[in-house]
Amino acid sequence: MPTEPEMVHIIDDDASIRSSLTWLLEAVDIPATSYNSAEAFLPALKPDSIGVLILDVRMPGMSGMQLLERMVQQGSTLQIIILTGHGDVPMAVRAMSNGAFYFIQKPVNGPQLVEKVREAMLKSRLAYSQKIRLDDVRRRVERLTPREREVMALIVSGHANKVIAAELGVVERTVEVHRHRVMEKMEAASVADLVIMQQIIKQEVD
Repeated sequence: MPTEPEMVHIIDDDASIRSSLTWLLEAVDIPATSYNSAEAFLPALKPDSIGVLILDVRMPGMSGMQLLERMVQQGSTLQIIILTGHGDVPMAVRAMSNGAFYFIQKPVNGPQLVEKVREAMLKSRLAYSQKIRLDDVRRRVERLTPREREVMALIVSGHANKVIAAELGVVERTVEVHRHRVMEKMEAASVADLVIMQQIIKQEVD
C-alpha cells in the first residue's frame, strides 16, 4: 500500500489560479494541495504516491516540462495534467508525448478539469499497482543465478526437462534441480505462474 494519501498537487506561480483550482477540487471532495513552484513541490515527490499533478507549463525557475521529464525518469506513478495558455499548445502536445496524461487550456473549464482529474486518479492507481507488481517480480528474479535464469527462460518457452538438458549440455537430473530452485525462488505454484511473471517483465521492457 502507498505510504502517502491520494492527492492532487497543483503547481502554478499564480496564487489566484492555485486558490481557485484548490477550491474547485475540494468542493467535489477531491483532496488538493498547492505549490508556487516546481522546486517547492519536489520535497513532496515520493516514489510510492498515488495522485495527480496539475502543472503550469511556464514558471520561473524549473519549468513544467523540466519537472515532467524528471518525474518520468524517476518512474513516478503520479499522472500529470498540463495547464497551458493558447500559445503553449504545441509545448503541451509535446508534453503528452513525453508522458503527460492530458492538457487543459486556460481559462480552465471546471467540469472538464474535474472529469480529467478523476480519470487521471484511476490511471495513477493502476500504474501504482503495476509498479508494485513489477518490483515484486524483479525482486524474485534477482534471487536466481545466471544458470537458473537460463532454465527459467526455457521453461516458460515450453521446453521439457529433456530438451532443456540437451540445450544446456547437462544431465536431466541437473535440470530438475534447477527447475525446483527456480519455482521456489520465484514463489511460483505452476509453470503458468512463471509465464505470467515473464510477461510482466517483458511488458516493462517493451
